[in-house]
Amino acid sequence: MIQRKTRWAVAPWSADDEAKAKDLAANLSLPPLVARLLVQRGFDDTEAAERFLRGGVEHFHDPYLLLGMEAAVARIKRAAANNEKIRIYGDYDADGVSSTSLLVHLFRSLNYEFDYYIPHRALEGYGLNKKAIELAAEEGIGLIVTVDTGISAVEEIDYAKQLGIDVVVTDHHEPPEQIPNAAAVVNPKQEGCTYPFKGLAGVGVAFKLAHALLERPPLEWADIVSLGTVADLMPLKDENRIFVRCGLERLKNHAGVGFRALAEAGGIELDSITATGIAFGMAPRINAAGRLDHAKRAVELLTTDDYDNAILTAIGLDSLNKERQRVVESIVKEAELQWQTKCDDAAAANVSPPPVIVLSGEGWNVGVIGIVASKLLERNYKPVIILGIDEQTGMCKGSARSIEGFDLHAALTACDELLDHYGGHQAAAGMSLHRDRLSEFEQKLGELAAEWLSADDWIPKTSVDLVCSVSEATLDTITELSQLEPFGMGNPSPRLLFQKTELADRRTIGKESRHLKLSLGSGRRLLDGIGFSMGMLAEGLKPGSKIDVVGELSVNEWNGQRKPQLQLHDVHFDPAAVEFPEREQFGKVYQLLKQLGEVPLQGLNARLSKQSGLSLETVELMLAVFEELQFINRDNGLMQAAASPQKRDLATSERYREAKAQFEATQIIMNS
Repeated sequence: MIQRKTRWAVAPWSADDEAKAKDLAANLSLPPLVARLLVQRGFDDTEAAERFLRGGVEHFHDPYLLLGMEAAVARIKRAAANNEKIRIYGDYDADGVSSTSLLVHLFRSLNYEFDYYIPHRALEGYGLNKKAIELAAEEGIGLIVTVDTGISAVEEIDYAKQLGIDVVVTDHHEPPEQIPNAAAVVNPKQEGCTYPFKGLAGVGVAFKLAHALLERPPLEWADIVSLGTVADLMPLKDENRIFVRCGLERLKNHAGVGFRALAEAGGIELDSITATGIAFGMAPRINAAGRLDHAKRAVELLTTDDYDNAILTAIGLDSLNKERQRVVESIVKEAELQWQTKCDDAAAANVSPPPVIVLSGEGWNVGVIGIVASKLLERNYKPVIILGIDEQTGMCKGSARSIEGFDLHAALTACDELLDHYGGHQAAAGMSLHRDRLSEFEQKLGELAAEWLSADDWIPKTSVDLVCSVSEATLDTITELSQLEPFGMGNPSPRLLFQKTELADRRTIGKESRHLKLSLGSGRRLLDGIGFSMGMLAEGLKPGSKIDVVGELSVNEWNGQRKPQLQLHDVHFDPAAVEFPEREQFGKVYQLLKQLGEVPLQGLNARLSKQSGLSLETVELMLAVFEELQFINRDNGLMQAAASPQKRDLATSERYREAKAQFEATQIIMNS
């Protein structure tokens, strides 16, 4: 038996959902599969679905709906009118770099007197700091405009006022109880803000500020907005979806100098760029600047008009990213060893390992510990906090990643008395504290996890959108699903479940046979499945058996040929679950077909599967037998039970006899 690694949560589907999907398909001329997915994802009326699929600039919200926007615009315009020097104060991650770069372009186009400042991650840490404010005062700065930071800087903004500097805060992080006493605070999440979309990235808030100042949405910078939005894992819904769609279009057709250089240095094909390409190709290289050097290098790349300078900077960022990968690998090994020691100690004491992984080390580069945390989360599926310790001061800077159900921001708020500083979201956060408090910090987090999480929460969940058959996994289906792009957080690529699918073949591929390649289906209709790092499963899978798989469809192009391919997420094989339908079950399905009358073939297998309780592959076999015996008719994408079928025994069907013989042979193999 091969057990699934995750909980498979199949999206529920009702008769009411089916009716809504039919209406959407008719009203918007959509394929039934796309209509069903839209309903499942909450877009179940024509207006919402059309906006999701085709929404553009006309669907941007008024920037002045953001609380504080009017005051922010007024203060910035006053600074420009009085020739005050403005300083953009950003953050060192890809969202902060994007936000800073966007305002550089904006203020440059408005001929403002300005510069920008991003703190050094290792030397200064996150957010506004007093030394940076003192430097601003010395250099004659009259106004600081923060981007992707500032919402928690209560003391620092008060200090700036004492030095004669006003601050306009634009941010998107969770607000604390006390909001800074700034000239203006713009954050869709702050109390009292009625802005209809709360999921903006820092660069999204900066875009809304630019929209207000220019009195138009500046889509010429949509590529920058898409970078920050995707990199910061914001939900690709509402305005974010429009940002990314417009940004991808710009990257494909009118990419700026910096993006062209970044693509060349990283081997990224801009003419086919996707949100996934931004996330795994561009964002790591932009982030590498702030992790191992200084984020200003990335801002310089995104704001230059000189290609020669841009390509040199991009090559440098690519090298930094490779170095970042080496550093991460080294720290991951140390962290895994430290965690294993904790687990061994717990086993020796006959207790469970800590529910929250809290690991720390001297010399751990604080620029990459967030990536280390993500890798340990992926391997252990527990909330993870990785901290780098300053040997001289004993201060720890940490980065955290969490599982579903454990709200990091809420947890850190509950540990407030132990922390010097913290901030972030439900799934990712940062903090600082002294090493003497680490033990108490770990204990408190463990108590919160025990209180908040149920037994199921400790098992990773795979959300399944649709139950599908091999016959439905076609290039046309993939083309239809592409209407839902861009895919990303909040709008993932559809995950499909193939139940009791015949395994035609399996083998391992790649270095050290690390990867698994499956051929699913029977006869000439086969679907390739690729499971990365799943090679160890090959031995437990037997050709001819029935397996369940979950994955995402993609197009495999090789030697000029295109064919569908399934990227495997999870596999389940239970020899005892192999089934062959009884005659009564054939009769039940045939009666269902007669009741349905003339119905579209698209989605029929899944519908009959749900109504009969049989697997998709079993239903597919039955329909093939019915067609061979002329019990049903297929025509122009429709199926209907024959009006007066001739009585014939199931055993006269060659397909039935083949399937039964194969089932019996499989049973012999399984029993042996």
